[in-house]
Amino acid sequence: MITVDYKDKRPIYEQLTANITEMVLSGELAPDCQLPSVRQLAVQLGINPNTIARAYNELERIGIVYSVAGKGSFISSDLSAARGEQMKKTEKKLSETVAEAKKLGITKERLLAIVREVFDE
Repeated sequence: MITVDYKDKRPIYEQLTANITEMVLSGELAPDCQLPSVRQLAVQLGINPNTIARAYNELERIGIVYSVAGKGSFISSDLSAARGEQMKKTEKKLSETVAEAKKLGITKERLLAIVREVFDE
């Protein structure tokens, strides 16, 4: 289910983009599945339709969705570009987190142990 967290500091369109991207990459939304129309989702979430349109445009730009004139927006079946972009974002966040941990004095061994714990969960 597409949601918005009003306590989140990110703009709503970014939250929607991230939420839908996560749903697609996890398989919750299947390829060629139709997204709700801009108006439907705007009413459902109580958000300005321009915000929904902006999120859908961003999703189309990164290759998560494609639009069919008069039909709506659909999940793309080729997500390689989207996965690549998501990998870059994740690697950047991970790099920033490692740099912060290093500044805080967390040893490489402890950091690797944390990573192993997370992978083994």
